[in-house]
Amino acid sequence: MFLFVLARVSVGIFKHTLSISRAMLSDLVPEKERPLVIGQLNTASSVGFILGPMVGGCLSELDGGFCLTCFICFSVFILNAGLVWLFPWSEVSVHSTESSLRLGENHAPLDNTDCAVQEASLGPGSAEDQQAHGPWAEGVAALRGLRSLVFSEMWDVFLVRLLMAVAVMLYYSNFVLALEERFGVRPKVTGYLISYSSAVGVLAGLVLGPVLRLYRHNSPRLLLHSSALTFLLLLLYSTAPTLGAAVVPSVLLSFSTALGRTCITDVQLAAGGAQAGGTLIGVGQSVTAVGRVMAPLLSGVAQEFSPCGPPSLGAALALVAVFIMLLNKPRYGGDRSGRLKRE
Repeated sequence: MFLFVLARVSVGIFKHTLSISRAMLSDLVPEKERPLVIGQLNTASSVGFILGPMVGGCLSELDGGFCLTCFICFSVFILNAGLVWLFPWSEVSVHSTESSLRLGENHAPLDNTDCAVQEASLGPGSAEDQQAHGPWAEGVAALRGLRSLVFSEMWDVFLVRLLMAVAVMLYYSNFVLALEERFGVRPKVTGYLISYSSAVGVLAGLVLGPVLRLYRHNSPRLLLHSSALTFLLLLLYSTAPTLGAAVVPSVLLSFSTALGRTCITDVQLAAGGAQAGGTLIGVGQSVTAVGRVMAPLLSGVAQEFSPCGPPSLGAALALVAVFIMLLNKPRYGGDRSGRLKRE
């Protein structure tokens, strides 16, 4: 058990390659194209969620299947490390700096929020600070910058991200057990259903471009509508009387959550500015990680009352997130849309 815990700690620290990739993409592409490119990255990662449950389910039935699965995962990470090592980093660094400068010229600041982002990104990472202070002082400065960022004017964006993360995690943490208790579904069938839902998530990434054009690249508005759709689908899933009635909203949830996951990242970067894309994405991922910690605890309590308890609680949290977005819609809605039109 100690080795399992040790392995999970190391994986939890070093597995955030998608977060780093999103931070790089936020610097490499113009702001108008950012949601589409991040959506394509999410689509590529979703392909793994299509193959993973099917391959893992088949391997787990073999003798020594667990060890074989771990070795395959290890090999994939080694392959990725080799690809990263061969990547032309010098060209990316130059292009990333130039892109950030261009984005900084076109980006309208948001008063205190922008100051907090600059403090979080520039304070502990400058060359002068690295020479004048030790690593502990740099860490304290980084934590202060992150604290000022979380308690800045962007608090509602992070709160919406937390609520939606907990809502979706409540659904997923209860999914396999709920299908077995409510409808007697076998785990193998559940695995195929998860893979099919992931395929729908890939479809969401493919149609993200036309959807954004339909919304005139208004990510806050699309985030509001996708969150409202997530609330409705969670409510329908939790009240479904038959398996067929539960499959439809569970599959469509992958579509709405894929759109929402891309839009919330773009809203964060648009509200905070292009000066600290990595910091903003890192804080957003930390907020999501807090949701992953809270969701199993809340799911266990709600599961004691009913198998439908976790998704019902998730629907309630999603509804709260929708209300928060409606109350703060003027601040994040029109400003960015108008700026993109001027560009």
